[in-house]
Amino acid sequence: MSPGESLMASRKAPDRKTPERKAGKRRSGRRSGGPGGSLERLKAWSALPRDLALGRLSYQLKRPLFALPQMPWHWRGNPPATAALVPPDPWPGNAQRGGAILDDSFHFLGRSLTKPAPLWNPVGVERAWLEVLHGFSWLRDLRAAGGDNARRKARTLVADWIEANRAWAPVAWHPVVTGSRLAHWLGQYEFFAASADVEFRQRLLTAAARQARHLAAVLPAGLSGAGLVTAAKGLCMAGLCLPEGGPWLSRGLALLTEALEAQILNDGGQRERNPALLLSVLRDCIDLRAALLAAGREVPSDLGLRIEGMAAMLRLLQHGDGGLALFNGANEGEDLQIGLVLQRAASGKGPLQSAPASGFQRLQAGRSLVLLDSGRPPPPGYDAQAHAGTLSLEMSVGRERLIVNCGAQAGSFGAGGAGDWGAAQRSTAAHSTVTVEDTNSSEVFAGGGFGARRANVTCRRDEDQGSIWLEASHDGYQPLFGLTHHRRLYLSANGDDLRGEDRLSREGDDAQKRSAPRDFAVRFHLHPEVQAMAAQDGRSVVLRLPKGGGWRLRSAGAALSLEPSVYLGQPGQVRRSQQIVLSGSLSDGETTVKWALQRLESAR
Repeated sequence: MSPGESLMASRKAPDRKTPERKAGKRRSGRRSGGPGGSLERLKAWSALPRDLALGRLSYQLKRPLFALPQMPWHWRGNPPATAALVPPDPWPGNAQRGGAILDDSFHFLGRSLTKPAPLWNPVGVERAWLEVLHGFSWLRDLRAAGGDNARRKARTLVADWIEANRAWAPVAWHPVVTGSRLAHWLGQYEFFAASADVEFRQRLLTAAARQARHLAAVLPAGLSGAGLVTAAKGLCMAGLCLPEGGPWLSRGLALLTEALEAQILNDGGQRERNPALLLSVLRDCIDLRAALLAAGREVPSDLGLRIEGMAAMLRLLQHGDGGLALFNGANEGEDLQIGLVLQRAASGKGPLQSAPASGFQRLQAGRSLVLLDSGRPPPPGYDAQAHAGTLSLEMSVGRERLIVNCGAQAGSFGAGGAGDWGAAQRSTAAHSTVTVEDTNSSEVFAGGGFGARRANVTCRRDEDQGSIWLEASHDGYQPLFGLTHHRRLYLSANGDDLRGEDRLSREGDDAQKRSAPRDFAVRFHLHPEVQAMAAQDGRSVVLRLPKGGGWRLRSAGAALSLEPSVYLGQPGQVRRSQQIVLSGSLSDGETTVKWALQRLESAR
């Protein structure tokens, strides 16, 4: 069985003839008329806020007009010969990837293509890969490769894109992709364009101006979340770097202000609840602040405060290895890049320990760190990549990860995956939390987003002399089964003892009228580098970290087993791993499972 099949198998419910199965529906909410079917899309659309739904509808209806030659963003007049500003770009590229591009080999999102044909729309490639190709973030990799060959290669590819994409196309001219491309063309101008001949510079800046006009005309285009920030940043960069770009800058800053107001919460978290998207927004804001300062422009008064708040929130979501927690579609990221972002944020704040608005908790004692998803799923319009991982936890010891969520392969600017595989990544079973009847704790649509059933969460935190107690609950299983999941955690002051209690209680007068579930599972997905061995008594598992640290997990109230799992925490990689599963049958009243994860004496 492949790793992907293992994850898919772990979330398939037994073939029980419940009323919903007789009707041909899966309780997880994955299907309604097929993966990403028309009924699901209609439900997702109807759940959107009115202005967002109208914006998306308007953009879709106008798309046939964008390719018309008389549209106002087609160039009229004399093209500029040089950029008005070259913004700073301190982010390092990957010299190895840049060297491969010199040989016409492109590696994005775990897929490598050598001499793709046709270059800008190769056959059989998923949309997410094309978005990266057309976004031109890989110019930074060519810069890292260095030398005249890399410079000339960048010019050749940019010139080829301009020639091949004169007409509007859905991917190449998508507002988020266009914003990314503008930012990278102008950010790498010094590397590949400043020393080029006048003709090339005029072609480049003319094409950039066309795209800026297009962005100014179509934004906000029904966008929300991190994608809107990327698009607005691209428009701002065009306004700063292109002659007579003042109106584009004003428009871009207005859009950015509205976007940040809508999606950055009062604890610095981002409404999509994805650590990687929070990092993206923070980085875009830092870039724009630096460009404004380089241009001698006034920086919006609240931008610095937003950056400071986001940096503190990002630190909350960092593990001991410097990478990110795997919540809501995020992967680990590159810890050196994350560290550089936090350094450039210039924030003196340490990590938050509690973020109730964003719905995350950080429990840290000794060398142990526990991160908990204690928030409600994101609202409609911000939930395309969100996972049904309510009350899931991750744990690291020093710089080594011990308990994880499965994570997700990098997705597009929209949904974080497609079909059954994408739905499996987002399922409750792919997270270190409790699953009832192999059903998602919130209704997940296969094409992205959530249905009407979304878990509500309560959380309480107490600390005393270095020890931390946390009590949280969610009602995601109430509509189906009349059940509430309560999770209690305790982390000792020295960090050597993590104890937990997972309780499923029947609540509400009509709880007994709902379908009666029989099975539950408490899952602890392990990092691939953790070695696990079950004890003969069937009640404990010994865990060994790569550097030799040892832990033992004991449980009571459920049968313990070791099962296959997969780890998707590193971009482009699907790694085999294991999961500890505490399973059993639900009682008529309350069902309680207690567990303890303690450091072995020999490892102290």
